[in-house]
Formats: sequence, structure tokens, C-alpha cells
Amino acid sequence: MELAMAAEELKTVVNRLRRAQGQIAGVIRMIEEGRDCEDVVTQLAAASRALDRAGFAIIATGLQHCLTDGDMADSGDREQMRARLEKLFLSLA
Repeated sequence: MELAMAAEELKTVVNRLRRAQGQIAGVIRMIEEGRDCEDVVTQLAAASRALDRAGFAIIATGLQHCLTDGDMADSGDREQMRARLEKLFLSLA
């Protein structure tokens, strides 16, 4: 499955990934500075959520494109695509 996304969808995903990148950099700084464990874990959880949301957005977009793709008429192709998408969703769980 190719990553074919509209410019606006891609912008949203990239923004989420950049947010996670900043949060991860913040976690590294916090650890290096010896900050409170609770603060570090809270920031790490926020980064994890941002990554998950980016992943789900990519998968949802792929699913949308698959459902609207006329080439998916063969039920075997549909079943194969369903299995691939299920595997992707589970990889984020």
C-alpha cells in the first residue's frame, strides 16, 4: 500500500510528527537535567500519543483510499487489504 495522501492530510501528519519530535527532545533534556520522574513520564506519554495519532491518521487515509479505489473489486484483494490494514492497526495497539 503506497502512502498517497492529499497535501492537507500530509501536512497534519507531519505536524503531529514534528510535535512528537519536539516532545521527545524535551524528554531527553529532562532526563539529562535530572528532572522529576513524573514530569518525564507525562511528557513521554504525550509524545507517544502524538506518534499514535500520526500512525492512525496514515492508516485511516490508506483505508479511505482503498475503499474508494475501483481496483479493489476482487474479494481476494479486499480480504488481503483488510488483513494488511488490521495488522497495521494492531501494530499501534
